[in-house]
Parts: sequence; structure tokens; C-alpha cells
Amino acid sequence: MPRAKLTLRIPEGVWIGDISRRHPDSTFRILSALPAEAGGVGLVEVESDGVEAVLAAFRANDEVTEAHCLHRADREALVQFETTNPLLLLPVQGSGVPLELPFEIREGKARWTVTAPHDRLSALGDQLTAFDIPFDVEVVSEVTPAESLLTETQRDLVERAVVAGYYDSPRTCSLTELAEQVDAAKSTVSETLHRAEGAVMKAYLDRE
Repeated sequence: MPRAKLTLRIPEGVWIGDISRRHPDSTFRILSALPAEAGGVGLVEVESDGVEAVLAAFRANDEVTEAHCLHRADREALVQFETTNPLLLLPVQGSGVPLELPFEIREGKARWTVTAPHDRLSALGDQLTAFDIPFDVEVVSEVTPAESLLTETQRDLVERAVVAGYYDSPRTCSLTELAEQVDAAKSTVSETLHRAEGAVMKAYLDRE
């Protein structure tokens, strides 16, 4: 089955794109995103030298109806938000292509990895065009069913965790140490490993 890596250029006037362009040193990692009755809800991890300014921009934007900071560190914040304009959800809904999470937004660009049959990928391209979202296809590769069990981000992190000794008994690498090694927030590492472990366990039980 084909796996494609896309770079989307979020149109001007869309809140998350505008905020990321105004804060070019910031990375917005979308951990979850779901459609809601009047828009969409999601969970985003913000990494920035100006976290407070980013949070203020969230709260001041008319398209963001709610923004709750669930966790705050020196350069990090975990924010649950609701928006009236979940533009990036609409093409995947219309095409039926599952979006692999987390994905990152930086300087007005979203980087997606999607795995789907050719006809669904073509439909996704049509949907992006219909919603006036410019995009570039960076690479398309074929994956086997075993490879598609985990996302690329999950596989990379699990491999790093195994090498570091995170899964050794006794454990020789803590979650904090692993997060430092991969230069990612501890909450992101925890969430990604949790999703990967869940996928592996479900696949194992299905085979049994």
C-alpha cells in the first residue's frame, strides 16, 4: 500500500497557519484532532521560546473558541483547543484517508504522512485542491502490512527506545532521558510510545 509524505501550505487567514507564521521559531505538534458539531477540537503541543505569546495568540483569535493550557514548562505548553475553522480536517474527511498523528506545523506549513490506496490518495489531492490548500508530495513509497502497523514517527521512536534500553528489564533509560535523546517533549514521547504499544498489542491479539 502506498505511503505519501506531503507538505501543505496553510492558506492565509487560517488561524493555526497565521499564528505559526507570526511565531516562526515555534513548532506546533498536533497530537489529536476531531470534528465537532460547530468546528473541531484538538490537542496541540507547542514548543517555542515565546510560549506565553503563542498562548495569547490562541486566546485572541476569533476562530479559536476555547484554549485551555493543560501543561506548562519553560518552552512547552500542552493546549486543548476548539475552533470554528478546522480546515485541515476537511480534506481527510472528504477523502476517507486516515491522518497519521502526531503531525507538525511550522511557519505555516503542515507535514503529513498518510497511508492509503492510490485512489484514496488521489481523492485526498482533489480535496486539498478543492479547499485551496497548496501541497507538495515529497515522497511516495510502498509499505507492507507489517510496516504499516506503526507510523514512521512511532517506528523511529520505538527503535530509539529499544537501543537506549527503555524496554530493558531492569530499565536502563528513563522516559525523561529518552525524551532528551530524541530532542522531544516528554509528553510527546509518552503519547507516541503509548499509541505504538497499543497498536502492537492489538495486532498481536488479532493474530492470536
